[in-house]
Order: sequence, then C-alpha cells, then structure tokens
Amino acid sequence: MEIELETLTKLADKGIEFGVAYGFQILGALVFLVVGLKVGGWLGARVALLCERKELDVTLSRFIGNMVKILIIVFVVIATMGNFGITIAPLIALAGASAFGLTFALQGPLSNYGAGFAIILTRPFVVGNTVKIQDVSGVVEEVTLAATVLRGEDGETITVPNKEVVGQILVNSEGSRIVESVLYVGTDEDPLRVADLVRCVLQAEIKTEDATPPLVGIQDFTYGGIAIGVRYWAPSTKYFQTRYDMNAKIKQALDEGGVKLLKASWPEMLTQSAGKF
Repeated sequence: MEIELETLTKLADKGIEFGVAYGFQILGALVFLVVGLKVGGWLGARVALLCERKELDVTLSRFIGNMVKILIIVFVVIATMGNFGITIAPLIALAGASAFGLTFALQGPLSNYGAGFAIILTRPFVVGNTVKIQDVSGVVEEVTLAATVLRGEDGETITVPNKEVVGQILVNSEGSRIVESVLYVGTDEDPLRVADLVRCVLQAEIKTEDATPPLVGIQDFTYGGIAIGVRYWAPSTKYFQTRYDMNAKIKQALDEGGVKLLKASWPEMLTQSAGKF
C-alpha cells in the first residue's frame, strides 16, 4: 500500500513539474491555434469582399479568399506544431510520399480539382450566368474546385463535376435562354400577315431594350403548309413560364385574326399515319 502511494505521489509530482514547465507553453500554443484559425477565416472573407468591391468576378473573389484562408491556416498549424516541439520535416516527406500514392487512387477527384482551377482562371462563365452543359442547363450558383453548382428553373440543385465541364461544348447565354417555336399554317393563309400578328404580340410582351429583338418569319415550306419560325429570348429563371404565356397570347391573337393552324406539317402527318399501321 505504501509502495503504491509512493508511486502515485511521484506521478503527481512529475505531472506538476510538467505542468509548471510546459503548461503555459501548451496553453499559449492552443490559444495561438484557435486565434489563428479565427483570423484566417475572417481575413479570407475580408479579402473576398475586397475583391468583389474592386469589381472582380465573384468566383475568382471567393477563390482568392479561400486561398488566403488556407495559407494562414497552414502557417498557424505549422507554427503550433513547432511550439509543441514537433519537427515538421519528416511530416513533409511523409505527406509527399502519401500524395504520390494517393494520386493514382484519387484520379477522378484530382481531375475535378484541376478542371475547377482551370475554370476559375479562364472564367468561361461566372456566377449568375445561364449555361448549358451537355444535356443540363441552369443558372450558375457556385463554382468550387470540385464541381459547378447550377440552379434549375424549378429550384433544383444541379451539381456538375468540373471534369465534365472542361473539354465539353459549353453554351453561355448569360441571363437568358432562347425560345424557338414553329407554327404551321395552310397555303391559303398569308404567311407575312401571320408573322406580323406573332411579332406584334412578342414586341408588346417582351422587353427588348437590352436584348435581341424577337425574330419571326417564314422558316420553311412543307407539303400542304408553310412553317413560321419564332425565336425570342426569355429570362432563364422564368423560361418555361414565359414560353407558355407567349404561346397562349400568340394563339389568342391568331384566333382573333382568323388564322387557323395546321395540326402538324405534312411529313409529320405521314409519320403519325404510318405509326398507326
């Protein structure tokens, strides 16, 4: 019993000596680490805000802010490890060897990061632009190193890996999307009059101060009818709503003008008829 008590006393003495000798050093290192992390986050946000005030691109501003934050955090962690007496040279060598091995296992994510870095530097699109990538389209909400986040008209979030963006055909229409429609009228109708009716509706409903004016004209000739092409720009966030509203107003104007639309072009009628047999 006396031996155990003597052992506990020695351990307590060693703990007190360690606390007296290194307690303030450890406490100071921990305080330095916490304060450094807070300062890194705050300074990164301030740098990003400053870049935006200088009218830099939002994506590039966020990237610069994040890089400043990461650099400060790395510096703080290295300084804190030094305060604890940990030599970082072996850790750097170990990190290099690990990175070499992980390169083969993480080719997919690393290719996304490389593509994201290229997107941020070249800026083929910025936050707020409307882009079409392969079969998806939406308004760019955020560009990270790993993926590009789009917001669809219905509010859905579309996450596209950056490696699927770089090297693909990219359509950037900024804040709008093109609406294309075709109306079929009979040969007994005056196509120029029909085009004028449609054009009047579009000019009255769509603001063209900063956009390309609507285009309406004879697009093609078909068996038994004439195809009237319609092209106009609609806000990306209200693409389908605008299209449906314009279709209703165009149909109303044609009805009031006594214009009858064909159900389909002659080749389409032949296709539909062939499908019944």
